[in-house]
Amino acid sequence: MDLSTLDITVVGGGIGGLSCALALHQHGAKVTVLEQAEAITEVGAGIQVSPNGLRVIEALGLADALAAKCVRGQAVSLRDGASGAEVARLDLTRLPQEQSYLFVHRADIVDLLSAAARDRGIPLRLLQKAKTVQTGAQPQIALANGDHRQTDLVVGADGIHSVIRPLVTDHTKPFFTGQVAWRAIVPNVTGHPAQARVHMGPKRHMVTYPLRDGKSLNVVAVEERPDWMAESWSQTDDPDNLRKAFSEFDAEVHQILSQVEAPGVWGLFRHPVAAHWHRDGCVLLGDAAHPTLPFLAQGANMALEDAWVLARCLAQHDALEAGLHAYQSERKSRVTRVINAASQNARNYHLSPGPFRFAAHTALGALSRFAPGRMLGRFDWLYTHDVTQDRPR
Repeated sequence: MDLSTLDITVVGGGIGGLSCALALHQHGAKVTVLEQAEAITEVGAGIQVSPNGLRVIEALGLADALAAKCVRGQAVSLRDGASGAEVARLDLTRLPQEQSYLFVHRADIVDLLSAAARDRGIPLRLLQKAKTVQTGAQPQIALANGDHRQTDLVVGADGIHSVIRPLVTDHTKPFFTGQVAWRAIVPNVTGHPAQARVHMGPKRHMVTYPLRDGKSLNVVAVEERPDWMAESWSQTDDPDNLRKAFSEFDAEVHQILSQVEAPGVWGLFRHPVAAHWHRDGCVLLGDAAHPTLPFLAQGANMALEDAWVLARCLAQHDALEAGLHAYQSERKSRVTRVINAASQNARNYHLSPGPFRFAAHTALGALSRFAPGRMLGRFDWLYTHDVTQDRPR
């Protein structure tokens, strides 16, 4: 399809929406991004850009600019929370040179994508909250400010509380996983190296890794509990609650958590992958289609992959509907596998002391020490996947 004939509106100015706008523009489409906030910014949090997501950044021509803002990861270290001893290590230095694994502040990658969009002439419209969408051959978006926008295709990149998702797929209620997460960025007072450390304990774990110049640490801590909290990134908590939850962990964890002042806190909910990703001139992308739990560091990477595949499929097919169908067909099984793997990780991180945990940790440790290549190779299905390579129709 000649995408220059299409006027596409992307709802949502996060990583998924901006990368989608850039990919569509690169394939020839006229694209506008609508963002409900008064500025395209991100809350203070880190993300991990794994090799599969980096392929999209490279295809958008932004790899060098991103590398300047990142810490290149050297390892993923699984550690016993109580003793601090390393259980197993995923040696990222064994990745081929072109398969870098990066730690980046979410705000930095959003700034990079938004600057690239502006440089390429993609309109970014702020204070444009989509209220309703009248679907059809030419959907019309009604905005909260009273304006209306008619377009050829609406891309719903508006996250877990998507306005577009109910128009596209049947309603499915998420369920609370019995887990609550805190997040914070603190000074790197422990000399934390360029690795993601997963501090594991009974019914809880904490992930730490450096950001920017290595002087800051990203902290995400998860605890199982029966009482749930809202699925929101805007709530904060008393840091003593976080410190209490990890009071039986080692001295390094205590030192890191002593720097936390006002951690964000939110409940972790499991959302079904959308049964349908497109309908009547609307299509879903990223968390709007398939929210994932944060236990495989793939939320942003899946959004990046979605963005490129959507643009490629539309360009490869003669009709809009055929391109949208191809996009869903290519992506649905992949994201389902990623989401299931992330959920399995949560269980593995939270094992209680006993023979099963001992056996699991012993096996992982032996694999990482004596067959580090095989340890890394367990993730080939994830990291070597390259959506930027053309696929046949």
